[in-house]
Amino acid sequence: MEKKVGVILINYKDYAKRFLEPCRDSLRRQSYSQDNFLVYIIDNASSDESLNYLNNVYPEAKVIPRSDGNYSAAGNLGFKIALENGCDFIVSANMDTEMESDWLKELVLALEKNQQAGIAQSKILLYPKNDAERDNPKINSLGNVIHFLGFGFTSSYNENDKEASGIEAYPEIKGYASGCSFIIRKEVLLALDCDRDNKYYNEEYYMYHDDLELSLKTKLAGYKIILAPLSRIFHKYEFSRSTKMIYFMERNRYLTLFIFYPRFFLFLIFLPLFAFDLAFLFYSLLGGWFKEEMKIYKYFLKTDSYNKLFVARDKVKKISRVPFKDLARDFSGKIEFQEIANPLLDYLVNPLINWYWRLIKKII
Repeated sequence: MEKKVGVILINYKDYAKRFLEPCRDSLRRQSYSQDNFLVYIIDNASSDESLNYLNNVYPEAKVIPRSDGNYSAAGNLGFKIALENGCDFIVSANMDTEMESDWLKELVLALEKNQQAGIAQSKILLYPKNDAERDNPKINSLGNVIHFLGFGFTSSYNENDKEASGIEAYPEIKGYASGCSFIIRKEVLLALDCDRDNKYYNEEYYMYHDDLELSLKTKLAGYKIILAPLSRIFHKYEFSRSTKMIYFMERNRYLTLFIFYPRFFLFLIFLPLFAFDLAFLFYSLLGGWFKEEMKIYKYFLKTDSYNKLFVARDKVKKISRVPFKDLARDFSGKIEFQEIANPLLDYLVNPLINWYWRLIKKII
């Protein structure tokens, strides 16, 4: 008997007008029984116009309005309603995607075949721009990597597609599942909601690194994260360098460090963290987003911010069944992402920081 599945899509302003219809069409073509999955569209920063559009274009989906644009809070609302509707598994997917017909079936199968896994991520491929890429698609993510300084990046980005076989049919993701397309068990969400406040994601993250935060909690709670390579999804990926993105990614990197890292671990990484942040501050002057960098420091000077950090650290402690050091051994010491590669990073920063990280791993 097929499990009941909820699929969560999040709209923001005119996002749906750009991407929803092809995404909707691929969901309608799923081989998984249409009677056993329901699509929830969280209309973040909702308006009368966006609500009317969503209801008209995708009438079989359940559209839920929100006002403030907080992506993490929108995800929490989707999880909450899907659980209330009796879903056994919940899928989080980007709207700027198109799925193969077995995408959902293979995600469900990945968790049914791997009882220790709490999350399974699809194989995320870059949406083809031409016939050559259609025949030989490139990889967007086979699971994301966590750097020990608190940020994440995709694995195998822009490489040729490759197959998994044998015992590696569902390889474990050592870092975190990309929020572009993953499935999570109901039991995991219930375990993460230890305070029973329907906060599965930490809503302070607002946007960016929310998938990293959720994955870390899932692993600390004792569940594995795996790749479902036969669940294929094509992502219309755009690497943006907006100042809004920079603010949230950098601020949330610090949130990750201060919420998850034990104090002794923070002490061990202080030297490379300080050096990296000095370099980043200098780069912000050259890049024209120094004001955004100052907003990050201002955030961490507020008493209210530290109160939220203490609450979040306490929640992580409550759900943890696995020592943090066991997760940290799988963190990377190198930044290996083609979109941000440059000679200074490749030949100076990466070798030095990676050498330091190898020393720390021996200590932990």
